[in-house]
Amino acid sequence: AALGAIPFVGSLLAEVAGTVIPNQRIDRVVKFARTLEDRIAEMDRDFVRAQITNENFTDLLEEGIRQAARSLSDERRQYLSSVIAKGLSSDDIEFFESKHLLRILGEINDVEVIILRSYLVPTIGGDDEFREKHKDIIMQKPAYIGAPQEILDKAALHTSYKEHLVSLGLLDRRYETDIRTKEPRFDNFTGGLKVSGYQITPLGRLLLRHIGLSEE
Repeated sequence: AALGAIPFVGSLLAEVAGTVIPNQRIDRVVKFARTLEDRIAEMDRDFVRAQITNENFTDLLEEGIRQAARSLSDERRQYLSSVIAKGLSSDDIEFFESKHLLRILGEINDVEVIILRSYLVPTIGGDDEFREKHKDIIMQKPAYIGAPQEILDKAALHTSYKEHLVSLGLLDRRYETDIRTKEPRFDNFTGGLKVSGYQITPLGRLLLRHIGLSEE
C-alpha cells in the first residue's frame, strides 16, 4: 500500500515484490528439484526417505532450497544438488560438513567458481578445453600505470574475486621474491607485497569435488 502511493516506481516494485520474485523463486526451486532427482536417481529410495528423520539432513536440504531459490543459473543449481547428493552417498563425510561446504558455495558467485576451477590444473598447457571455454573470465589484461580506466576496473574486479577466494581459504597467495636477496618484492602499483600468483588449497579442491567440477 505504501509503495502504491508512488506513481510509477512504487507500483513497479509492488508487482516485483508481490508476484515476479515469488514466481521466479518457485521456478528455481522446481529446477533444483529436477537436478537433485537426477543426482540421486540411483540411490535406494527407502534410504533417502529415511534421512528425513535426520535433523542434520533436513538442515542441509533446507540450506540447499534457500540457495536454490536465489540461484540465477542452471550451473549453480547443479552445484547445489551435487553437494547434497554427495552428502547422501559418501561414507566419510557428515551432513554438517556438507552444509559447511554449501555455505561456502553460497559465499561465492559463478565467476569465482570458474576462477577457482581454473587453478585445479596448474601445469602449462593443461586443462586447455576448460580454459578456452572460459577464457573471457580467466584471461584478464593486467593493470599497469597509465592503462585505460576500463582495464584498471576489470583488473581490480578480477583481483577482488581471487582475494575473496583467499579470504574463504579456497586459494592461497604466492609471493614473488628477489632471486639475489631472497627478500619479498613489493608491487610498485599497489605498494604491497608482490603477488606472483595463486594456488588452490585442499579446501578448494574439496569444494570442487563436491560441486561436481573435479573427480580427482
